[in-house]
Amino acid sequence: MSILPGATRKSFAGRDLRHRILDGHSFKLCDFRGADLRGASLRGVSFAGCDLRDADLRDTDLSYARFSYVMTHDPEYGRTDVTGARWDGADLRGVTAERVIGWPHGLSDSGVTSG
Repeated sequence: MSILPGATRKSFAGRDLRHRILDGHSFKLCDFRGADLRGASLRGVSFAGCDLRDADLRDTDLSYARFSYVMTHDPEYGRTDVTGARWDGADLRGVTAERVIGWPHGLSDSGVTSG
C-alpha cells in the first residue's frame, strides 16, 4: 500500500515507516497505532483526528508539523514516544499530550506554537 499525500481514513497501524520521507503529507482520521516512524522526516505534515497511540516517533523531524485532535494514550495501546523529535515551528495549538514519552519541557520556548 502506498502512502498518498492526502490520506484519509487509512490504517498505518503497526507499519514500519522508519526513515521514510513524508514531508508535507496530510493525514486525516488515520490510524497510526503502533506504527514505527523512527527517524522519519515529517516536516510540514498535518495530523488531523489521527490515532497516534503507541506510535514510535523517536528522532523524527516534526518541524512545521500540525497536530489537531490526535489521540496519544490509552492503557490498552500504550504511549506515544517522541524522544529526540525535532519540533521547530510545529503547531500544537489545542493539543493535549497525555502521557507522551519524551515530551520536551518548554516547547513554547523553542518556537513551537502550543495552546
